[in-house]
Amino acid sequence: MNRPLPGSTAMLAVVCFALFCSGHPSHGQDEGPLAAAGQAPIDNAPIELDPLLRSAEQARVAAVDRARPSAVSVFVPGGGGGGSGVLISPDGYALTNFHVTSPAGTFMRCGLSDGRVYDAVLVGLDPVGDLAMIRLLGRDDFPYATMANSLQARAGDWCMVIGNPFLLATNLQPTVTWGILSGVGRYQYPSGTLLEYADCLQTDASINPGNSGGPIYNDQGALLGIVGRCSFEKRGRVNVGVGYAISINQAKNFLGYLRSGRIVDHATLGATVTTDPDGGVVVSNILESSDAYRRGLRYNAQILEIDGRVVTTANDVQNVLGTFPSGWRVNIAFRHQGITTRVPVRLMSVHRQDELLAKMASALPPPPPVPDQPEDEGEGEKNDGDQDAEQGGEEEPKRPDLKRQRRPTGHGGAKPSIPEAVADLIVQRRGFANYHFNQVEQARFIGSLRSQFPANQFAETEESKTTAWTITGKTGDAQVKLSVADDQYAILVGETAMRATRRSELFDAVDTDSIAGILPALDAWRTMLKLGPEKFGEAYYQGTMPLGGQRPLRDCMVGLYGEMEVRWLSHPETGLVECIEVVADRDSDPAELWVLREGDDISGLELRYGTDVALNVSISDWTQTESAPQ
Repeated sequence: MNRPLPGSTAMLAVVCFALFCSGHPSHGQDEGPLAAAGQAPIDNAPIELDPLLRSAEQARVAAVDRARPSAVSVFVPGGGGGGSGVLISPDGYALTNFHVTSPAGTFMRCGLSDGRVYDAVLVGLDPVGDLAMIRLLGRDDFPYATMANSLQARAGDWCMVIGNPFLLATNLQPTVTWGILSGVGRYQYPSGTLLEYADCLQTDASINPGNSGGPIYNDQGALLGIVGRCSFEKRGRVNVGVGYAISINQAKNFLGYLRSGRIVDHATLGATVTTDPDGGVVVSNILESSDAYRRGLRYNAQILEIDGRVVTTANDVQNVLGTFPSGWRVNIAFRHQGITTRVPVRLMSVHRQDELLAKMASALPPPPPVPDQPEDEGEGEKNDGDQDAEQGGEEEPKRPDLKRQRRPTGHGGAKPSIPEAVADLIVQRRGFANYHFNQVEQARFIGSLRSQFPANQFAETEESKTTAWTITGKTGDAQVKLSVADDQYAILVGETAMRATRRSELFDAVDTDSIAGILPALDAWRTMLKLGPEKFGEAYYQGTMPLGGQRPLRDCMVGLYGEMEVRWLSHPETGLVECIEVVADRDSDPAELWVLREGDDISGLELRYGTDVALNVSISDWTQTESAPQ
């Protein structure tokens, strides 16, 4: 290879040591043929490793020690199986596989290498990408992994897998295996109807049933991905040196969605592609209702880049798109009729929500048996160690006491008896893995919204009172006046005036790309501040996504406003609202109200449809009254 492999000297040290010892006579033996030939006897002094080799081996041991504390052993209460996971934050959030958490429902128990067992609760699910987020309870100082950049990983790099194969971690000390990345950018077709592995890592480090959901680290102990699949022998469950892991960069894209407590979907471009025999990847079919089509992508156009990554084959396109959540807007470069275009494109969902839930339900395993009485301590348990394993198996040693609670419902089974502290964190709602965590994010959103300009005076406003906003400013040389109140909406730009008294009229403004599309965005903002998410209407926290195709990822709150959908996008560090999108028809561009600021103050508003600016207002005054101005 053209570049040095990190940690390669460590392996060299082991090989050299073995070869040296195999030809070195042991103490007390005769000096062999060398002495007989009259040559000088071999020195029996202790072997001294080269300092460079010793340093490399010590570095590997140190990397294992850094990584091990963040590895999690996951157990299903009631003895229904288990797997592995990895902590990613000090407050206990951890990643594992969807197929590891599915038999447990909403509650499980997890062990760390510190010898302690913790209660854990389900947070969010990505059944397509085989990811799940859980939260371990009881501490706010959990050891957690440092995330690497998996796009920098290359075939031949050293790596290690730490987890709970065959549920062997009866003393909660995980198993460590070492190997190399034998491939990167692999695409694994869906297993059944779900579980698509895109742009995944391949390794020869031993992976077996029970490793699923656990971490794969680089040779420095940084997290590269989440172990998921293996290629096993046809009639066995024995590792054959080909295992796969979901890249940590894909997991990073989904962290916000998983924290939302939802059951989330992946993205599609709304087009199919083929690899051109002459090179490159071209569009073979495209939906006219897709945002990609609205942005100019056409049949036979050549796609050059997606989210900054060069694509040259259909496999490249599938690999990149498979790492995005639905609804993201990413930059795409394509060439059509000799013209190269770079534009942000809003991605579609792979499934309708009902379709996703139905496929997820069909992919779930049957619930494990729950004993009515505790088993005798002398009896061993039979377990496959992972949902991929065959039923039955060898008798295993007694695991830690994980049966003091019955299996919780969520995917079927008997009603559980679970700790009260855990039960308080579980809220069932259709379309959500655990709605409680969405409520937490909603509260964080409205608290941040009310603490910024316009001021938090709304927190003390009686809901029965009418509140109105009046905004004045200029666009070019024309004077602008905007006003929104309950059932009263008006815009004046120069000599042009528009008024509405019903939200249905605002729908038409957005649907026709009118400058009056700024009014529903402002009024939804005003109404959310006044009522909050619970009384606004149907509202939920969606997760994190790029703004206009650009990072950092913004927090996204969604609410239904009459017949329209409204999205608030806020900066992850400041919490300041940067854009409000109003969707009237999913087959047309939303009205995007971009909020321009100078420090914490709002200096301007910009209304966009797609990539076109419809109105730009420089603000001179923003006031609130208890009734709309006449």
